[in-house]
Amino acid sequence: MKKNMGLIDKIIRSLIAAFIAILYFTNLISGTVALVLGAFAIIFIITSFVSFCPLYTPFGINTRKSKQ
Repeated sequence: MKKNMGLIDKIIRSLIAAFIAILYFTNLISGTVALVLGAFAIIFIITSFVSFCPLYTPFGINTRKSKQ
């Protein structure tokens, strides 16, 4: 698994996940919406930690700076 996420991409994903968590714990979202957004938040956190997004691969997206 080749890393394809840059630092800014990981920060943005982590911030989105934190925002979803805040919405959930302040009871601004609930039910099905909370479950779907919670799943996205978990996926965002996991992909941020491993620096790899499987959806980037088929589209050839790479936000990580190349080493020269």
